[in-house]
Amino acid sequence: MPVSRNRRTDKVLSDIARYATKKRITRKAAYEMARYCLLDSLACGLSAQAHPDCARLLGPTVPGATLANGARVPGTAYCLEPVKAAFDISTAIRWLEYSDTWFGTDGGHPSDTLGAVLAVADYVSRARSNGETGMSVRDVLTALIKAYEIHGVLLIKNNFIDLGLDGIGVVAVASAAIATQMLGGSHDQVVNAVSNAWLDGASPRLYRIGHNAGPRKAWAAGDAASRGVIHALFALRGEPGYPAALTTPKWGVSDAVLHGNPIVLGRALDSHIVENVLFKVPFPAQFHTQTASECALRLHPLVKDRVDDIKRVHMRTHAKTLQSTYKTGPLQNAASRDHCVQYVAAIVLLQGELSSEDYEDHVAADQRIDVLRDKMVVTEDKQFTKDFYDARKRSNTNAMQIEFRDGTRTPEVLIRYPIGHPRRRPEALPLVEQKFRRSVEAILPRRQHKAVFDACSSLTRLQRLPFHTFMDLFSA
Repeated sequence: MPVSRNRRTDKVLSDIARYATKKRITRKAAYEMARYCLLDSLACGLSAQAHPDCARLLGPTVPGATLANGARVPGTAYCLEPVKAAFDISTAIRWLEYSDTWFGTDGGHPSDTLGAVLAVADYVSRARSNGETGMSVRDVLTALIKAYEIHGVLLIKNNFIDLGLDGIGVVAVASAAIATQMLGGSHDQVVNAVSNAWLDGASPRLYRIGHNAGPRKAWAAGDAASRGVIHALFALRGEPGYPAALTTPKWGVSDAVLHGNPIVLGRALDSHIVENVLFKVPFPAQFHTQTASECALRLHPLVKDRVDDIKRVHMRTHAKTLQSTYKTGPLQNAASRDHCVQYVAAIVLLQGELSSEDYEDHVAADQRIDVLRDKMVVTEDKQFTKDFYDARKRSNTNAMQIEFRDGTRTPEVLIRYPIGHPRRRPEALPLVEQKFRRSVEAILPRRQHKAVFDACSSLTRLQRLPFHTFMDLFSA
């Protein structure tokens, strides 16, 4: 059912639908970075499957249910209907807190949308492979660029966190828009799907904050991506939308959910987000702790033989780090630990490295970690906060200095931009490639490694592949 012509459509909904259905992406740089985003996300999703808490959520909702010519979940033998496949793929990508990020007024992970993009693309490509022209990897990279853009641009100026809300809702919105387009939907059908995605309601941020942090923060992305696919499929069946879903007084999203704050697009939709995305290399940790980890890594040689002599660990950071990752007292689970700047810094100071395994109970039982956490003094540096919010800088600064019992101190280490920041691309991109290779070698059968690496070795080679052929390379 099309949008009624005598009803006003919110401009944000129209702009998203126009971008999804009409915009041509022409910048080669966007496609080059989209390739890295795809490899990085697959690396995260494959690595997560070694963790039982993630693996138990994957697969058909009803045991044994599969779909011939359905969507594959990389790293598994599952072939599922696209809604559950979207949940599985996005959940695995997000699970280890190692996926790419973006920060505006609010922060998020653009790759959260890839469950919808990859699942729908694989489903469509397989459905068309017997006659019609299926989707190529190039088509999917275009969808990735657009999903990233909608997701990230919605986070530039819309401030969900200060209202106590999680920004995960924009994952459903971006997923709905691009899934509808990939399924062949029109401008009006995209409006219908996206408006329904907005109306899914507010998500309190409780499960990401402080000692309430729990595993839902890892599968919330999968839930949102799958909701986006549901709305896309419904729109293609004729489900109507709500063209004034955002602006209707009292009952619309802006008034009813956002306390009167309007939903805005922070910039014109193009390919800005994918070209400026922030990668997490080499530390699997919340993004605000990345530079803290790097500070600790540089200090590790100076303290590894003097841990018992440490009196204080002085850390300067910005306000968002304190809001998101400053925690004292017991940390009950891995989800709480990977969002604790003191825990992350303690592990790196002690070990000189950090892996996802370091958040598990058997590592956290090392009493030296909590002893060191208790010695950490974390304070806000107002300039760091200002620079974090400065759109020209978008720094993510942490500084660290160790004070010993004898009164001596290490030099203070200050790092403004993490390795994965656009300002450090030459350092980051080889590490993304390494991250991908390690994950493939750890999870996929050895006989598949060469074919995977050959296919992914260059943008030129990769983008020509039929997408379902590409996804078959990652089946276990």
